[in-house]
Amino acid sequence: MSDDKPKILSLPELQEAVDCWIQQYGVRYFSELTNMACLTEEVGELARVMARRYGDQSFKAGETDSLADEMADVLWVLACLANQTGVDLNTAFLHNLQKKTQRDATRHLNNEKLK
Repeated sequence: MSDDKPKILSLPELQEAVDCWIQQYGVRYFSELTNMACLTEEVGELARVMARRYGDQSFKAGETDSLADEMADVLWVLACLANQTGVDLNTAFLHNLQKKTQRDATRHLNNEKLK
């Protein structure tokens, strides 16, 4: 395996990496409410890039087209919130996937709008 390939992280590894970074460099987690506000801010920044790249808006001078970076920022803050509230994102996602599969098994297949 080549050393230049990016490492693939599982959700538990991602949560652990965020926690290790916070312990080493971040001093402590921001409060849950502050992180919720940060998550909202990061989603807004992602929305701005989406609106400019795929919508009708154009980029302003100096703005970057950093879709991947904005998505990573959202994921980072979400992992912070999960860590500090005791949510295992892996388990939560698997339960959510099962819920959606049971609820929507034929819903989208039968949606005339999607054909």
